[in-house]
Amino acid sequence: MRSAPTILHLDMDAFFAAVEQASKPSLRGKPVVVGGIGNRGVVSTASYEARVHGVHSAMAIAHARRLCPNAAYLYPRFGIYRQISEIVMALLAEVSPLMEPLSLDEAFLDLEAGAAATGSPAGPREVAEGLRARIRADTGLTASVGLAGSKLLAKIASEQAKPDGLLVVEPGTERALLDPMPVRTLWGVGPATAEHLRRAGITTVAEISGAGEAELVRLLGKSHGAGLYAMAAGLDNRPVVADRDVKSVSVEDTFDHDLTDRAHVRHEIDRLADRCVQRLRGAGRSGRTVVVKVRRYDFSTLTRSETLRAPTDDPSVVRETARRLIEAVDITGGLRLLGVGVTGLADFTQEDLFAQRAAEREPGESDAAELPSSPPPPPARSDRWLSGQDVVHEEYGPGWVQGSGVGRVTVRFEVPTDTLPGRVRTFAVEDPALTHGEPLPLVALRDTPLPTPQQPRPTPGAAGDATPEPEPPAVAQSSPGRAPKSRSGAGTGSGPERGTSIP
Repeated sequence: MRSAPTILHLDMDAFFAAVEQASKPSLRGKPVVVGGIGNRGVVSTASYEARVHGVHSAMAIAHARRLCPNAAYLYPRFGIYRQISEIVMALLAEVSPLMEPLSLDEAFLDLEAGAAATGSPAGPREVAEGLRARIRADTGLTASVGLAGSKLLAKIASEQAKPDGLLVVEPGTERALLDPMPVRTLWGVGPATAEHLRRAGITTVAEISGAGEAELVRLLGKSHGAGLYAMAAGLDNRPVVADRDVKSVSVEDTFDHDLTDRAHVRHEIDRLADRCVQRLRGAGRSGRTVVVKVRRYDFSTLTRSETLRAPTDDPSVVRETARRLIEAVDITGGLRLLGVGVTGLADFTQEDLFAQRAAEREPGESDAAELPSSPPPPPARSDRWLSGQDVVHEEYGPGWVQGSGVGRVTVRFEVPTDTLPGRVRTFAVEDPALTHGEPLPLVALRDTPLPTPQQPRPTPGAAGDATPEPEPPAVAQSSPGRAPKSRSGAGTGSGPERGTSIP
């Protein structure tokens, strides 16, 4: 525990949803939900406008739609999220060489190491304010920052500062911040531990401190109990670690319809194994144990694993091993989720492992890799147009998919620099003039920063209260410099109309 608030935790505000609002002028100030948009999808991020309706991360999309039916439900665009993340992380690295990324939009910084490296006389608060200003200038997005003498308190402070805020936990004020908070605030307290503590009459951090270390050890065991007691007192001596050791690499997919065909299952296992190896090689690692995860139609989950003689990053080895594992799984009734992972990671490989396996195989021994596999039937053209995806029309330029179905796709034509919502047009899904596009950069938002979102402060029982949504303007305008083909060509008789225009 440090005597000065020199550990910084930064978290972008509703990151995925904020990027979508910045990219799509018509969604600014409106509820936006990003995640799997199928019936079995889950919420990845909800904008603050959606959160007032009770929508939150990890919620089933079907439930979110019931709570907030008028929100925009968008498929994630990880490409642009990574681009913005790289900008943010580069700005953090300029402040301090000791940075610990936690995800695309979240990281710890050690400001003591930063001051020693840069020789800057600026205090922690000045550094944090300057960092937030640069992030907003370079991305158009907002970030919340917590400053404290420990990682635990810095992360809690950034959560309390949301959205677009800064909270400094000065030495001596740690207990005042922690005591009224629920026990779930502390790291390591999940639903099961929280319920165990509740049965013992402990629901707040202050009550954890009041119970004493001995009582917590009796309830939770020596390691967990002692650690929880220390955290309740604000004690956390973990350093900021620049390179955290990755223990496993895995990928998984949830399917819209249960898989019952064995050949289809093999195809999905092959695809997941290849994606897993791509991530493995991207991290510069190899692995010794291949793991297959299965979730059945009844939500029961099981895993199967096989440990190889030496680490590998050979996709054929991982595919063959994963196939052997899935062949032993009963798929009667169907599978709703499949996953492939590699554990036991190392920094080296044994190149000839697959050849050794082939040489050791007995004559007549079955080879899972030789069993037939079949891809799923090709999706209908309408399934290719997912809500939120970037598209380009030969005549109308860039836009994004608002929705599709019954042979039609609806597109809103607007770009991040627009100040008003763009126009909407509907096309046949087979329209050859409509193709998938690339995300447009947000850097132009430096000149027109987005308004700061306001954090809702719901009281118990008020989660369903909705803030009236502003009505969109009756007529949309395009920003200067865009070719106004879609604006000037309509209704002039100069050529056949390709779609239906809705202001």
